[in-house]
Amino acid sequence: MSTLAVVLLSLLAATPSAAFVQPALFSSTSATVRFASKKEVTNGEVTRTKKKDTNGEVAVNGNAATNGEASKDPYSFIVPILGDLHIDPRKMEDYSIGREHVKSIIKDAKSKVGNDNVALASLGDLGESKNCDHNPDNPFELFAGTSKCHTIAADFLGSFDVPYEVIGGNHDLEGIDEFDSDARNLRNFLKCHGKETPQFCREIAEKTLLVGLCSTIFREATYTSHEVIIDDEQIRWFEDLLKSRPAEDGWKIFVFSHAPPNGSGIRIIQENHVVNGCCWLNHSSEKNCRKFIELVREHRCIKGWFSGHFHLGQDYQDSITFPTIDPSEGPYPNRGSCVFAQTSVMRAGTSRDGRQQSRLLRGTKDGFEICTIDHKNDGKVRVDATITYRDDNHEVGVYAHEDEAYEHDNYFKVYQPQVDDHAYVCGAEDEELCMLTPDPITDETVAWWKLSCGRVLGIVNGMMLEFDKSTLAPLGLVMSHDELAGKQVAIIDSGLEECMINFEEDGMDGADCADTEQDDSREQAVLVFDDDGVTVVQPNDDGSYWRKIVRNKIARMKERRREKAAVEFAQMFLPVRTEEEAKQKTLSTWGPYTTTSGVAKSTGVEGITKKAKELNVYSS
Repeated sequence: MSTLAVVLLSLLAATPSAAFVQPALFSSTSATVRFASKKEVTNGEVTRTKKKDTNGEVAVNGNAATNGEASKDPYSFIVPILGDLHIDPRKMEDYSIGREHVKSIIKDAKSKVGNDNVALASLGDLGESKNCDHNPDNPFELFAGTSKCHTIAADFLGSFDVPYEVIGGNHDLEGIDEFDSDARNLRNFLKCHGKETPQFCREIAEKTLLVGLCSTIFREATYTSHEVIIDDEQIRWFEDLLKSRPAEDGWKIFVFSHAPPNGSGIRIIQENHVVNGCCWLNHSSEKNCRKFIELVREHRCIKGWFSGHFHLGQDYQDSITFPTIDPSEGPYPNRGSCVFAQTSVMRAGTSRDGRQQSRLLRGTKDGFEICTIDHKNDGKVRVDATITYRDDNHEVGVYAHEDEAYEHDNYFKVYQPQVDDHAYVCGAEDEELCMLTPDPITDETVAWWKLSCGRVLGIVNGMMLEFDKSTLAPLGLVMSHDELAGKQVAIIDSGLEECMINFEEDGMDGADCADTEQDDSREQAVLVFDDDGVTVVQPNDDGSYWRKIVRNKIARMKERRREKAAVEFAQMFLPVRTEEEAKQKTLSTWGPYTTTSGVAKSTGVEGITKKAKELNVYSS
């Protein structure tokens, strides 16, 4: 059992929290939700709700005064946390069972800490991303993101006899047949859940905030629609909140988002999230992807950060990470004062490793506990980690149990490089030739290196990945297993000692020497080779290497429709006998086209519509 060291936190400022939702009677077939919003009074900062006073005191939202039954500690609070629900209205049994487990905990919590120090948090992805026989007029409509989805989800979340807070995940704006824009879909999401803004802020106890950040982009995503994107307005709001609630003044902030931030250190993730570029918040934006861990490092008031997204269980120590680690386990990870925790799922059909679990956050003036609610074990509560405050900026965290059922085949445990570890092969300080893999690459090959430009690449699980140069978290796929297996990798200097232009080459007439004053680092080339040839791994236009292959769902859906129309055309006008034969004869081309030539000569697809030599293409 690892004893993990010091944690430092501080965060949040407050704005009015989302409107309270009066619990509604839940029914799997309910078409309406009954809301009774309570009037809120704000003093310009944190929302405070007037209550009937007890013992002559007025309760603040999250700081309830009771008649002696509850804890005397004004910092005590209890928050059950639900991971990806993916509600399917045809399969409600697990939700009903899980709700009873949580309601039992909530009932007990109210007697211990008071009604206003208990709340429910949902991490989004509320509906199943498939047709659930919910719309007879459209048998192909996805359930996730629809009005009916959010109505049923709001009814469910409002049935726990406690106020709930919710943020959207990557599937919550997926009502693409019902709404023609993200903005309209988002407005419906907010309306159904009684929210004024995508984000939320709730004072759950004395100087203790629950803060949620919501994904607001789906159709308009530049790359995969399943990236969890926090918009710039929320980021500015979040940063302002943190600045106004410093740890030095005793503030403690717990953050909730659908996906974890880059730099969280959570390693219980799925391979598909890595290769598709949707692991971390704002994954495809280098600046915004790193923004959240930078805020965690700067603002020590942030004490905990809860996320879901991966549909994996909580039985592994790698599902919780502390701000520091034992020096024997590696260098200081610089995660501020924040403990990060992955959250599992409630329904069996949505679990990727067989676990059905929710989180439980329990706080006091001395620290907090992160627990598991095990829905496969009659709702049994297990303490996973205990965090004790040493002062406003430091705390100590301890795992409460060893890894349980550590089944590596059920998930993709990402290797994360560490400075000077055994796999660090060579870097910018090495000679002009660095042979990274002396032997052909296999699934067991582990190696990583830092280029002179600061980019970090590595070989793991038979793939070449790019890692963040600051946090060393995996960013995405550079080359797949089928391209790398049995080959080797080398890094060579590729810059010339002096500027030499071949004016006879097409497209180079009048060219000037490239301006290298802004970047005086060595120019290097990443080569993948075997006896049959050499492939140059070219960087993207922004200097990154990981391939942003998957585009948003709307673009892919339109492309599939075009291809389907082409197959029907082929069956009508080409000499084919079956639909399968027509599919084999139907190809697509995509831009932009990449070649070392300075003249547009061809739009053929290498290896498919034309051979590489015909295209004068030397790299891919």
